[in-house]
Amino acid sequence: MKTNKLTVKTKSKIYQIYFGNNIISKTGALIEKNLPGVKKICIISDKKLPKFLLKKLIKSLNTYELKIFRLSANEKIKSLKIANKIIEKLLDYNFNRSDCVIALGGGVVGDLSAFISNLTKRGLRFVNIPSTLLAQVDASIGGKTGINSSKGKNLIGTFYQPDFILSDVSILKSLPQREMISGYAEILKHSLILDKKLFSWLSKNGEKIIYQKNKYILNEAIIKSCKIKSNVVNKDEKEKNFRMILNFGHTFAHGFEAAKKFSKELNHGEAVLLGMIIASELSNKNKNLTAKELVLIKNHYINLKLPMHINKYFKKKDISKIIYFMKKDKKNFDEKINLILLKRIGKTDQSKKSSIHSAKIKEFLKSYFI
Repeated sequence: MKTNKLTVKTKSKIYQIYFGNNIISKTGALIEKNLPGVKKICIISDKKLPKFLLKKLIKSLNTYELKIFRLSANEKIKSLKIANKIIEKLLDYNFNRSDCVIALGGGVVGDLSAFISNLTKRGLRFVNIPSTLLAQVDASIGGKTGINSSKGKNLIGTFYQPDFILSDVSILKSLPQREMISGYAEILKHSLILDKKLFSWLSKNGEKIIYQKNKYILNEAIIKSCKIKSNVVNKDEKEKNFRMILNFGHTFAHGFEAAKKFSKELNHGEAVLLGMIIASELSNKNKNLTAKELVLIKNHYINLKLPMHINKYFKKKDISKIIYFMKKDKKNFDEKINLILLKRIGKTDQSKKSSIHSAKIKEFLKSYFI
């Protein structure tokens, strides 16, 4: 499999995403090519990753001075306390603005590492090597950094674009099926909001992506998904308007995750899948998405055994808690909750009707528990 690349162009930075099989071993050469001034490199890695991946990365960086932090990746490490601890260490090691942080992990490690890179001496070089399907197709692209607050997810953060992203499909071999489903959520999201042809392609190839991990189909899906995400980011880097369509399903999802206290019972991708099916049904109720297209989406979920029933994860009494956290979302004002809804598969509805009073959403969620 050859190495492909995609150029992401934003107002603040132009950078490359490199795609391929077993290209983690090329990291050192890519840093030398793209970031010639680097001397020190800090690797922030997920402890749960197979050790050979970190060893392969270290081997490719044998000409650099390395500092390595291995963390047990979960939403709880996305905190000011952990970020500050690592920043202080980098200052102790005298990292300069020409030096580099590499994230080796999923979205949690990527968000934290980018946040640390941005704040240390007002900006170190940053390379992201996403190790999950979710991070490869979504979290690593677009420059959002974030840590969590007791008030909700990703409420503290900045925008900071990486210097390049390395997306290695071979890393996904060891990924559990649940993580593959979680990553598939974001690929499906991109098709539902912007690309009906991709939705049709996924209907034929979804099983090969999730359950067979066919490296050629997987690589194609990752590239297709990244093209959509990068096009959105190119048009609206800092989420002033158009980029908000990427929040389809996410306002519900953040409410679900926070209500579960970011526990392992419900991961981010599963929460997004639940959020998207509810947002699709709400789109239909608002007389936008047709019943025919809603059935197509539901059948897609059923055929691929994707999570779609919130009553399997929550009880009726949890609804108030979910709404509380949905209202805390940084895109909302007062009692109204801003939602991205579908006009049809491949197109969102961006009318004012998508700003819905929390009491109406509460009643809608209650209908799943009758």
